[in-house]
Amino acid sequence: MPDVILPVLNEASAIPGVLARVPNGFRAIVVDNGSTDGSGALATKLGALVVHESRRGFGAACWAGLLAASTDVVAFMDCDGSLDPHELPLVTGLVESGAADLAIGTRVAERGAWPFHARFANRALARVVRHRTGLKIADIGPMRAARRAALVGLGLVDRRFGWPLEMVMAAHHAGWRITTTPVPYAGRTGRSKVTGTARGTLRAANDMMKVLQRT
Repeated sequence: MPDVILPVLNEASAIPGVLARVPNGFRAIVVDNGSTDGSGALATKLGALVVHESRRGFGAACWAGLLAASTDVVAFMDCDGSLDPHELPLVTGLVESGAADLAIGTRVAERGAWPFHARFANRALARVVRHRTGLKIADIGPMRAARRAALVGLGLVDRRFGWPLEMVMAAHHAGWRITTTPVPYAGRTGRSKVTGTARGTLRAANDMMKVLQRT
């Protein structure tokens, strides 16, 4: 079963619930990206493999987790309680079966789960990706899966919020089959460092625009 990489920055309130719902057979790799609330120690206590990445950035945390993983297929998802780990087999199964090289969970948000500014920015970005690539993609979703060796081979360089988009664009240019499947999206536990504010969303959007400019 796959390793699932969970980037973490001060998510102690969400970690117990997320780890409790990781399906049997999946190994949780929690990447502590400089938490000050004891997230790493808590995840260790709850049985996760914890990797510490001092370089701040969502992409830096994901990359560190990818290097620590050892399974053929790896998955990624946020560790803030907004995504249900029980949905992981739907995403990883597309890769394990050979139906896809990169599988992405398209978020289906419950009412109030997604701030308007974040939903608008995500839709606009997905529209640009569709126009450039022809992919039928509606969400640059954080729950995704791919084969570890192939993903390392893409040579992703973004270490900030552009990481998810760079993965999609690099996979497309490499000729990967990219498939999406709907997954439920709930309100997160605590305030988001990104979508919790318009400024955070703009910072993430700026990172992604830089990725589009070079891909």
